[in-house]
Amino acid sequence: MAELAGCNLMKKAVFVYSDDFQTYKFSENHPFNQLRVKLTYDLLQKSNLLSSQDIIPPRMATDEELALIHDPRYIEAVKLAGKGLLSKEKANNYGLGTEDTPIFPNMHEASALLVGGTLTAVDQVMTGKSEHALNLGGGLHHGFRGKASGFCIYNDTAVAIKYLQEKYGARVLYVDTDAHHGDGVQWAFYEDPNVCTLSIHETGRYLFPGTGNVNERGQGDGYGYSFNIPIDAFTEDDSFLEIYEQSLTEVANFFKPDVILTQNGADAHYYDPLTHLSTSIKVYREIPKLAHKIAHQYCKGRWIGVGGGGYDIWRVVPRAWSHIWLEMMEKNNMHGSLSEDWINEWKDKAPVALPSTWEDPKDLYKPIPRKQEITEKNKQLLSKALYPISHLRTDNNSQIG
Repeated sequence: MAELAGCNLMKKAVFVYSDDFQTYKFSENHPFNQLRVKLTYDLLQKSNLLSSQDIIPPRMATDEELALIHDPRYIEAVKLAGKGLLSKEKANNYGLGTEDTPIFPNMHEASALLVGGTLTAVDQVMTGKSEHALNLGGGLHHGFRGKASGFCIYNDTAVAIKYLQEKYGARVLYVDTDAHHGDGVQWAFYEDPNVCTLSIHETGRYLFPGTGNVNERGQGDGYGYSFNIPIDAFTEDDSFLEIYEQSLTEVANFFKPDVILTQNGADAHYYDPLTHLSTSIKVYREIPKLAHKIAHQYCKGRWIGVGGGGYDIWRVVPRAWSHIWLEMMEKNNMHGSLSEDWINEWKDKAPVALPSTWEDPKDLYKPIPRKQEITEKNKQLLSKALYPISHLRTDNNSQIG
């Protein structure tokens, strides 16, 4: 990758945000609710952890940028759907108008803004204006070239990776800790040795999209650059973090990226209503720490973070996502009480009691009897998942010899 000119006024991090992220809204009762982005933004502001100088607005992605990943016919279909001009039959062919991805007014514009937010983050980092950038409105990793899937219309993350390749010539490490497999991103780069994908997710035996098996390793020139660790249901903090820390450390050392892009779904938490994992906020404090370290170790600090899943928008997502920003700003030491102003602002709007502290209660759930069995099973999966690294190293050493 061509070296970029340094910038004396480089910021540690920028926060991409607009209230217009709320326009990506399927319905009042749909589980994907972008209010969680505003809740996080408000928690950070009311905690005096985010200033106006940190915030930059997103732009809308152009059709040409969307077409880096998406079929132009699909882009046109999304536009027509948002105007009420797409037939039900054609909509179904594109995965639109389903229970997961209902049609809503101006859905193209709302979706293109989320993509543009991630591209804004990319440009901030890659032009040397900021070491890190966070777009919590992004992370829609299930979108495909010509089809919506899993609450995702356009795949901002895949578009951003292709954009990083074409505009900046970068080798990209994509790290996905959402409880759902990052399928759309994986398949978009499955044959590309210049993009390495690492997805740690709940096994697809019980959970959408059902992919992300350990033997999905890439194909052709991309073989050995796709890593999947489908952890068992009810996995707890210690096992999750062991898997994450060992896999990311080894994959980063193997791939040596120019930039790291992390998808930070917060749906592996015990409270999440759509998944079956048993992690706590502790995991979300630790995940960005290693991503930050890797970014400085291999990428001269270049780290782009996006949001993703997270369906307990009141008790989990705001705290979990705040830790990404705090780590980017090197202030990830928040403990104790949450902002009373934030609690008072939202407590009457929340259908559940809001948390009062940055930590979870110690008795978050009853002990899980299969804990040791689950931990051992996850370790075995980790070993299988990382097998290509040692295998490829052996092959390369034999070629050198």
